[in-house]
Amino acid sequence: MAATRRRFLLGGALAGTAGLALGACALPASSEEPVTPAGTHAGGHAGAHGGGVNGPMFRQGGTVDHRANGFHPSEVLRDFDYGRVSRTDRGRPLREWEIFASDEDVEVAPGVRFPAWTFNARVPGPTLRCRQGDLLRVRFTNGSAHPHTMHFHGIHPAEMDGVPNIGPGVIEPGHSVVYKFDAQPFGLHLYHCHVGPLAEHIARGMYGTFIVDPPQPRPPADELVMVMHGYNTTFDGQGNQLYAVNGIPFHYMHEPIRVRRGELVRIYLVNILEYDPINSFHLHGNFFDYYPTGTRLEPSEYTDTVVQAQGQRGICELRFPHTGKFMFHAHKTEFAELGWMGFFEVTE
Repeated sequence: MAATRRRFLLGGALAGTAGLALGACALPASSEEPVTPAGTHAGGHAGAHGGGVNGPMFRQGGTVDHRANGFHPSEVLRDFDYGRVSRTDRGRPLREWEIFASDEDVEVAPGVRFPAWTFNARVPGPTLRCRQGDLLRVRFTNGSAHPHTMHFHGIHPAEMDGVPNIGPGVIEPGHSVVYKFDAQPFGLHLYHCHVGPLAEHIARGMYGTFIVDPPQPRPPADELVMVMHGYNTTFDGQGNQLYAVNGIPFHYMHEPIRVRRGELVRIYLVNILEYDPINSFHLHGNFFDYYPTGTRLEPSEYTDTVVQAQGQRGICELRFPHTGKFMFHAHKTEFAELGWMGFFEVTE
């Protein structure tokens, strides 16, 4: 597994790309090429990357075509989908969403395309947001060539759990289903496909954030969604060759997240990374209050680094006392050097 993890796309597909440059001691490319299950080439020649300062490092360079991808990580940050809102006969808030699955060819690094399976044609899927006690209806249509479901983390009836052989079960291509349940408990949750092989369905991009606000709103803040994930470009299920937040590796190095000095910043941090046991978030030059799963209104710790297993999530709240550019990244060097890093740009 370790050797497979170190294979990285070299050669023409990544030459001069957005932020990946070979260190002086990187090994030469081999003749092996990663392929998709269908047999099509996923990128350039495979090779090994070194560690530390001799491994793939960030440098300013080209970026991917966000318009062609159909989504932009800088917009994903603050894109909250509250659904279509109405009220039941008893006056209860009802929120409804239309979610579709589709197969999309996503440029994850300049010249490197990844055959993703998506919710609403983006990675990650839309951030669905509601308030505890709302009645929710999610109409899911499978426009993919593969069977899928939507499994929501939260409290709901078994038939609404989005797993095979219970309730509507697996949703075949061309079919639809309506998931209906109450929004509870309040906190930071997620949703993902729950069809086997589960690891592949998640690793291909079928996940998104699900926020249930508490009955009394949290204090006003500049709110950001950050979904940590990776890309197994060799399709061998033995590790990732690229790591990212909100879809595109290194994006927030090219386009730092702009926030204001002294303003409360609230980060909804979700880890859905497949093929690695843990992920982490480290902030330079500052500390934050951390609320695991967001189900309590009191922070558990004041820190600059948190570790999350797959499916874990938490809310980070902070204020920047100084202006300038402050780096954030996985506190696992390999993940950072392969895409999981960025900057906050703090202004007056």
